[in-house]
Amino acid sequence: MTLQHHDHAHHDAVCDKCIFDTDTHHFEADVIETSKTRLVLVDLWADWCGPCHFSDTGADASRAAVGDKVRLAKVEVDEGDNMKIAGQNGARGFPTVLLYKNGEVVDRFHGAKPEHFVREFIDKHLA
Repeated sequence: MTLQHHDHAHHDAVCDKCIFDTDTHHFEADVIETSKTRLVLVDLWADWCGPCHFSDTGADASRAAVGDKVRLAKVEVDEGDNMKIAGQNGARGFPTVLLYKNGEVVDRFHGAKPEHFVREFIDKHLA
């Protein structure tokens, strides 16, 4: 599946088949509400973070995602007040990947992971 990158500056709604950026202003609608109908994988990352660039979790997740059952959100924690999202979710290092389901974090992992790990991580929550 090929996914496009979504930017709120260009669209009002988050597209179904894209990796999208979100922030503190859009997080409730983009992640919390959306996770009530499908899984939302949230990649908390920082530009200064080497491992965040070493393995692109969003790209790995896009290859691992099954159809439109999983949305992929990226949060650059150093933009605006996005660090609040990391703090509210107990992120202590980056990248931190959160999996939201029914409005809550149901699983997480830290650090760069290979595609097969991300696929298994998602698959165990699709059942």
